[in-house]
Amino acid sequence: MSQSRSVLLLLCLLLLTPLWIQLYRLWRRRRRPTLTAVPAAWDDNLRRLSPLYRRTPAELRLQVVTLALDFVAHKRFVGCNGLQVEPRMQQLIAYQACLLIAHRGLDCYAELASILLYPGAFVVEQQHVDDAGVVTAARNVLSGQAIDVMRVVLSWPDVLAAGGADDGYNVAIHEFAHHLDHALDGRLSAPDSGNRWHELLEREYHALCDAVDAGEATLLDPYGSEDPAEFFAVATELFIELPRELRARHPQLYHSLQAIYRLDPATW
Repeated sequence: MSQSRSVLLLLCLLLLTPLWIQLYRLWRRRRRPTLTAVPAAWDDNLRRLSPLYRRTPAELRLQVVTLALDFVAHKRFVGCNGLQVEPRMQQLIAYQACLLIAHRGLDCYAELASILLYPGAFVVEQQHVDDAGVVTAARNVLSGQAIDVMRVVLSWPDVLAAGGADDGYNVAIHEFAHHLDHALDGRLSAPDSGNRWHELLEREYHALCDAVDAGEATLLDPYGSEDPAEFFAVATELFIELPRELRARHPQLYHSLQAIYRLDPATW
């Protein structure tokens, strides 16, 4: 084959690649089962384990479970430190992950390969660099971590704790919000993108920082004052777990998150 024909073939392949990706995604969507009811095993487990599932409207619940079935089929769940992964664990995590993308589709998680589950909080070795460039090593005990676009790490007891108290805590929602932000190259939490959402994000973030510095009680978890990315994840937790409180005290933030996720949990 001549060099010119080889170059032409390569160009054709490059041009056709996006088309093949779209065709593959369409094929996967058509392969998803059409559910008329949530499978009994899923319904039994999720009703028992998840207050969030119980208050989700029936039509949306069915839509989310349809996505979650595909999620479980294509993502790898890995038990760490001796934890044996059970179907109920996969179902609970997949349901919460897919609730966030119910109106966006599973393509949002295209790069996610695995979910690592620990039997409790886990230790992560991290390095912190201060403004002077001094590097400090630290051992942090975490309940969840979105390491990159390929992995999400969760403590199973912390996943189970979601919705058990009126504290807005949901580690799975928190980490999958981070994953979505990572998958979009930080565009959900970057404070300098120049649109209304990012102007609001920056304003709300700095208001939380000021309140935390002043020792004031806040609806948003003070952990959100760490940086804009943590603020976005914390705000997403609250949006899902305590939506009416968020809407009452931070209406602009609530309505912006409503637009991002295309959900209105305050009405559930």
